[in-house]
Amino acid sequence: MTPPQKLNAAPPAAPSHNVKRGAAVARPQTAEERRRAQRVLLKMPVIVHIPGKAHPLHGFTHTVSASGAMIVLPEGIPMGTKLSVENPKTQKKVDAHVVRPPQLNADGSLVPVEFTTPSPQFWNIFFPPNASN
Repeated sequence: MTPPQKLNAAPPAAPSHNVKRGAAVARPQTAEERRRAQRVLLKMPVIVHIPGKAHPLHGFTHTVSASGAMIVLPEGIPMGTKLSVENPKTQKKVDAHVVRPPQLNADGSLVPVEFTTPSPQFWNIFFPPNASN
């Protein structure tokens, strides 16, 4: 008598590290691809107004976007602080808040701010289109 045989048995699965994947396989997005808005290197003066503070802080931008900026100031501002950023060239103001703790660099404190509402015209520049994924 012969032993019973399996019908339609699948071949053993290949180890995953040997599987070749096509170009269509998803890869993790880079930080640039995850951004909501395109960043532009732009050094321009800004005035930061903090409610309850007698004098505004004068600084300049490091990078800007339609939704905020990295601003270099003579002192750090704590995360969560609400403020307004003034563009002295146009005298426009926009409400914002500090999104992360400031970092020190050779020029001062790098303070990342996000506008309450995206304001692409605030910087008075044209932003390049986002790269298509």
